[in-house]
Amino acid sequence: MKIKSSFILLSFLLSFSIQAQSLDKFFSSTDAFFSEYVSEGRVNYKKLKSNTSELDALLEMTNTISVSTSEAKQFQAFWINIYNLNVIKGIVSHYPTKSPLDIAGFFDKTKYSVGGKKITLNDIEHKLLRANFKDPRFHFVLVCAGLGCPPIITEAYTPDKLENQLSRQTKLAINDSNFIRVDKKKKKVEISEIFKWYTEDFTTNGKSLLDYINQYRTTKISDKFKVSYYVYNWNLNEIK
Repeated sequence: MKIKSSFILLSFLLSFSIQAQSLDKFFSSTDAFFSEYVSEGRVNYKKLKSNTSELDALLEMTNTISVSTSEAKQFQAFWINIYNLNVIKGIVSHYPTKSPLDIAGFFDKTKYSVGGKKITLNDIEHKLLRANFKDPRFHFVLVCAGLGCPPIITEAYTPDKLENQLSRQTKLAINDSNFIRVDKKKKKVEISEIFKWYTEDFTTNGKSLLDYINQYRTTKISDKFKVSYYVYNWNLNEIK
């Protein structure tokens, strides 16, 4: 009986070790991938189109990895990277293209075999991340391939750095004069349509959109300013 119990424990520990090694390899490989193909918030789709083997291998790797929502930072980092990688995969598969919106079903119909699931980009964003964790900062790290989205970064999101990465990207976006357009003379501010599409994410506990924005602003915006939304830029975030 003791032998059987020891064998079960050993098998469990071995499986856990293999999973941990696979996850570490995924994060390190993803980090190297973004470093090579991303620059200043844009992606070198043209270079990727000529050879997709590295990207394909990364996405195939995810199917051997299982991450639980109970390991919150691992789960979030894993699926944020998968989202951004599959956006790139979706674009490369149809490149050249001017916009992700020119690809039918890009977000809600096309299914990817990743993370042991057949899943759409919308499923990752809405069912796996937003529904489970209620963190508005996801909107500043999930990159949709349009220039209106906060920029993609040159590194992987990793569990140990995730909290700092989420806050950093949120602060960068909200303090970017192109993303939050303040006109002090006219006492108005134009904000991304992201805040309109996901108002409920940013206005919990009775907070207004400006309340949320001002949490991360170096220079606060007066609540007397008129708030409106500028048109989202869906042009492709490509390196030309």
